[in-house]
Amino acid sequence: MAKVYEFMANGTEELEALTVVDVLRRGGVDIKTVSISGTEEIESSHGVVIKCDMRIEDACLDDADMLLLPGGLPGSTHLLEHEGVREALLRHAAEGRRIGAICAAPMVLGDLGLLKGRKATCYPGFEKYMDGAEYTEELYTVDGNIITGCGPAATLPYSYAILEMLTDKDTVERLKEGMMYNRLVSRL
Repeated sequence: MAKVYEFMANGTEELEALTVVDVLRRGGVDIKTVSISGTEEIESSHGVVIKCDMRIEDACLDDADMLLLPGGLPGSTHLLEHEGVREALLRHAAEGRRIGAICAAPMVLGDLGLLKGRKATCYPGFEKYMDGAEYTEELYTVDGNIITGCGPAATLPYSYAILEMLTDKDTVERLKEGMMYNRLVSRL
């Protein structure tokens, strides 16, 4: 079973953070939410208090198949400034393991130099922080071991793409059908 850690900070966008948790857990992936706030609780960008599975100080991140960064402000800025998050991402990238970031959070990857020469997307206006990336403007973009998403509306397609990276297409299709996603998309 794949193991994923999602870093969460005060000011995290709750839709971007919790949609991927929901989809991955439904798909059989072991995903843990990791608070960088010093306590297990964070307050989202819209004032929702979320109890994370653990604090970063208590997490053993070396067994992760994937690390995730939700967007939102000032959550993405807190992720950018957290030395433990930065070190974990750099270690993870050096080993070629998967990384995901959505909305404003790709700026963290850009600041670390992880997007140089890659295609990536983000919330419009944040592309200036994706140093060396080719901005795609897509809902989500996969380039090698890195997936980026553009914002709240992209959370389901982004989450399904992550699930497919960690499991298989059949698992994703069953989940899309069960969550009525296919019905939604067919009516757009």
